[in-house]
Amino acid sequence: MVTIVSDEPPRIVVGVDSHKEKHQAAVLDLQGALLGNRCFEASSAGYRELETWLATFGTVERIGIECTGSYAAGLTRFLRERDVQVLEVNSTHRATRARRGKDDAIDAEMAARKALSGEAKAQAKDTTGFIESIRLIKLARESAIKARTGAFLQIRDVLVTAPAELREHVESAGGLRHRVNRAGALRPDLEHIDEPLQAAKFSLRVLSRRVKTLDEEIAAMDAQLSRLVHQCAPNLLNCLGVGVQHAATLLITAGQNLDRLKNDGAFARLCGAAPIPISSGKTNRMRLHRGGDRQANRT
Repeated sequence: MVTIVSDEPPRIVVGVDSHKEKHQAAVLDLQGALLGNRCFEASSAGYRELETWLATFGTVERIGIECTGSYAAGLTRFLRERDVQVLEVNSTHRATRARRGKDDAIDAEMAARKALSGEAKAQAKDTTGFIESIRLIKLARESAIKARTGAFLQIRDVLVTAPAELREHVESAGGLRHRVNRAGALRPDLEHIDEPLQAAKFSLRVLSRRVKTLDEEIAAMDAQLSRLVHQCAPNLLNCLGVGVQHAATLLITAGQNLDRLKNDGAFARLCGAAPIPISSGKTNRMRLHRGGDRQANRT
């Protein structure tokens, strides 16, 4: 009997439980045996150390990672640059937590087992192109919108308790934008800032200037978003009722590597707009899937 010995390194499957400062990695062979479990820094040096450590076990077949779009975004980019197949893994099942408990080593091993069994199928998003730029700008824009709304509400609240003559003067300007402009034109006497009237004028002027500053920031981000979306998906903007912000949200949900979505139904499920059966016995009913990206669902 002749035994054939292959010179090729063994194939392995890896799972990673990611955190802000540390990543825990577990290695399985293709038969499911646990080969190693180790913690690494969430940094460029830590990624290289992980790569070197994995090479001692064999060639990575695929790797399942939790939080590829947040804590593990840097590691995901590092691995994709080396043509490693990266799969998105959801959190550990409740049954596993109840049976085995929960810690980083267990979560990493369970991520590896999901990748090995085929339960984890979703390809991680590519965050190295146009759409990642759109996501970052839109993220900053949303925070500016929220801050501007807060400033509007604070102007309203200050006016509610301001001295009557000041409140009547500002509110007589008309709509909200006109009130903001009139509040910005107030001239408080800083020598008498201890008086409620002057303090109210000062507060209203500061809040008005904050609104105008945020208006400028939002306009600048809208211009950049418009340029990026027109370059990335001009046909999408030709659809009825789809503006730049709608298109940007849908692009962020789909991701740069659209090939990870097999068909329209997969995208509908990702947006929480796919029907799922809720039938029992003679009843035949459907309802919309309640999961998915809620921002895309709203869009």
